[in-house]
Formats: sequence, structure tokens, C-alpha cells
Amino acid sequence: MTNPHRNDAGSDAAVRRRGKAFILAFYGALRAIKLYPIENAAVVKALEDLTSVTHALLQQERDLEFRTASEFIFINSTRLRLDLDNYASFSQLLSLFRGAGIGSLRVAETVGPRDWLVFLSLIQAPGDEEPEDRFQQLTGKLTLANVVSFEFAPPALGGDGLGDRHQAKEAAKRTYAQSVTVSKEVIHSVRMGRAPNIKKIKRVVQAIVDQILNEETSLFGLTTLRDYDEYTFTHSVNVCIFSVALGRRLGLSKLQLYDLGLAALFHDIGKARVPVDVLNKPDQLSESDWRSIANHPWLGVLSLFQMRGATDLPYRSMVVAYEHHMKHDMTGYPRPVRPRAMGIFSKIVAAADGFDAATSRRAYQNDPLSPAAVIQEMRDNPKRGMDPVVVKAFMSLLGLYPVGTVVVLDTFELGIVHATNPNPESISRPIVRIVSDAQGNVLFPGELVDLTTESSDGVYARTIIKTADAARYGIRVADYFV
Repeated sequence: MTNPHRNDAGSDAAVRRRGKAFILAFYGALRAIKLYPIENAAVVKALEDLTSVTHALLQQERDLEFRTASEFIFINSTRLRLDLDNYASFSQLLSLFRGAGIGSLRVAETVGPRDWLVFLSLIQAPGDEEPEDRFQQLTGKLTLANVVSFEFAPPALGGDGLGDRHQAKEAAKRTYAQSVTVSKEVIHSVRMGRAPNIKKIKRVVQAIVDQILNEETSLFGLTTLRDYDEYTFTHSVNVCIFSVALGRRLGLSKLQLYDLGLAALFHDIGKARVPVDVLNKPDQLSESDWRSIANHPWLGVLSLFQMRGATDLPYRSMVVAYEHHMKHDMTGYPRPVRPRAMGIFSKIVAAADGFDAATSRRAYQNDPLSPAAVIQEMRDNPKRGMDPVVVKAFMSLLGLYPVGTVVVLDTFELGIVHATNPNPESISRPIVRIVSDAQGNVLFPGELVDLTTESSDGVYARTIIKTADAARYGIRVADYFV
């Protein structure tokens, strides 16, 4: 419901900002109550913070309705964005509200720390009841406790009809977020001179492989997050996802895909030993800086060799860390001291690495290329040093218009490529999500259309004219995949 009192301060961007603060305060209070006695100072402060954030939101918005729908969270009518740094809080709140049978929570201006304490204690109390029964119990207990600042409603009937696809997307988001978390732990462990938890890393890679084998589209969509601040970690995960999918396309077995995924996740581990200020330097690199970065392949080998002492880490991971920048014709780095050829794992990871790096915004690359432009350059520019056979398989996997590419259609609609067409003969006609109509009105979540669909007179209903820059149209591609 749109609030008639909203002013400029209540724009969607402002609501998202305040809504994010509310979610984090909500999550922080839940954790404090779970971990400490209620009289503990941490609990008192967490409840005071949550109350303060709530009142600030109410002051600006006049209303505060927290609503869940599938895996989305809304504050009033504004959908909050899921980012890597708030995944844990989103996931926890969605899970609690589902378990308690709550679809929406409306908060009154009279709310205080005691109200929050009672509600948060009840909602995370253990129980085996069905959500509908828990909903009745929760509202009854709040009434008995004289807590009247909350108004609840069960989830809306019917949902949005996406069923299994939503479950697949949720599983993919869990896998992706866990992978980024583990990638962070690996980098930090190496920087601190500690051995990372190899078993945890292997579980993450197995989850990626299993997800790719079951339904690769959802994970492909999440690679569009390409978080600028988290590039070091998301890049390794994206390369792992693309590598496993490409290895599958090339006919590798499931066990080989596990080894390939592990090698891909570790391919840049040597950068953990390169100074951070060099990695994130926005200016042109000096010769000394370049030498530091060019050292990361063999530094990666040393890091992995040290890990291997207490684990069964495959040697292939070391080979990939060493070879992934050598290029197909051996003109890359490090230069080999005797004749050699890159292994197939290294060729796969090199293609995935080059694609994700070129399509990501970084300190020294504010205007990344579109996915479609990158995949074409990998094919046409020999200086990229990619194996032609691997690139051909990569193009077959991603299509001429990779997932996340913004396209202009001959209907004057804008679309975001959602998936390659399952028919290999229709590589130029992907599955597209329409995100803007012919008049330029942005649509969300938009309709999925197959560009091979024909109209009644036997011609294609929609055809791609060209690719476009998402920023030019104010479109955030990742919003349509989370």
C-alpha cells in the first residue's frame, strides 16, 4: 500500500537504506537474545538500537509494514535488495517468518524495547507445530503479555506461481553466499599464514557441482552480482561456477568436475600474498607493481603446496594456479623454462577467469565490457590467448548473448538475457526477461519470453537489435536474479 504522506525522503532508495538498517538491527537483536540472558548489556543495547531504527523509519514513512513474499522482503511497498553482506540476515528472517506462519508484520509507533523482547523471544522459541498453529500461538501469547504494538497477517494465498523455480533460486543463493564466505576465509587464512579448512572448501565445491548438474541457470544469474567491494571473493566463485559448467559441457565426469571446481576456486590464491594496495591500485601500475601481480601464479603454487601437507589437495589445483595466465600460445606469464602445453583444466579456468574479469568493475576498470562483447572478443582476438576449442564450447554454453546481457528488441522493449536457448540452433535467440516496455517504463520482475516464439503470421515476435548499457537505463541487472 502506497503511503500518501511519503515525501522525497521516502523515495525507494531512502526506504531501502533505512530498511536495510532495520533488517540488520532486527537480526542483531535476534542473535543477542539467543546468545545472552535478557538482562545482559548486549541484549539491552540491541533492543534499544532496534527500537531507535524502528522509530526513525516510522517518523519518515508514517507506516512500517515488514512483508515477505517467497524469498523477497518488502518494507511497505519497496522490495529490499539482497546483497552478499545482508544474506545471513535475510535468510534468517525469512526462515523465522515462514516457520511462524507470518506473511506480514505491521509495527505501531508505540513499540518499545519490551515489545521487541517479547516478540523476538517467542518467534525464535523452538517448536514442532505447523506454521498455522504457531501463528495462532504467537498472537495469543503476545495478547496475554499485553504486547499490542504489532499487527500480523498470514502469508498471501497463491504466492506468485513460480514454485520449483523459486526453490532452485533459493538453493542457488545459499550455495553462492556460502561459497563467497568460504572464499573470504581462504584468502584471509593465507594472508595470516594459517591453513584454511579444506574440508569446508570441498563441501562448497561439491555444492556448486551438484547445483550446476541439477539446474545451472540459477547460479549463472548470481554471477551478475559482481560486487565491486567483494571482487576478490566473488571472482573466484564466479570462475568456479563458469569452469564447472564449461567442464560439464566438455564431457568431464562428476569426479573430474569436483577437481576442476577446486582448482578454479583456488586459481588466484597467490594474490593473497600480493599487497592489497597493489591489487586495488586505481592508477597505472608501475613496473614493480606489475612484477608483484605477475608473481601470483607461482605464489599460488607455494600456498597450495603448503596446504597439501595435511590434506589430499589434488596436484591439479597447483598446476592450474601456475598455468592459468600462460595463454594457449605460451606468450603469457610466467614464461615456461622448457617446452610445455597448458592442461585442459588450465585452459578452462583461463577462459572463465578472462570472461569474469573483463565483465567486472574494478578499481582500474570503471567501465567493464558487456558480456556479449567479451565473449565475441575471446573468439575473435587471438591476443586473448584462449584455446579456440574451449572458447567455442564456452560460447555454446553462454550463447552469443551471455546471461546478464541487456538487449534492445525490435519491439523497442529492453530485456535481460536470462538463459541460453536449449536449442543449440537458436544460439542467437536466448530466453529474455522483459524489463522495460516500448514506452520506457521499467518492469519488475518482468516477463520471461523465448525469442524463438513466432507470431501468428510465422515471423519471430521479438528479435535482438543490439546490446545496451544497463547503467544508461538505470537498470541494476543483479536485481532480476536475486
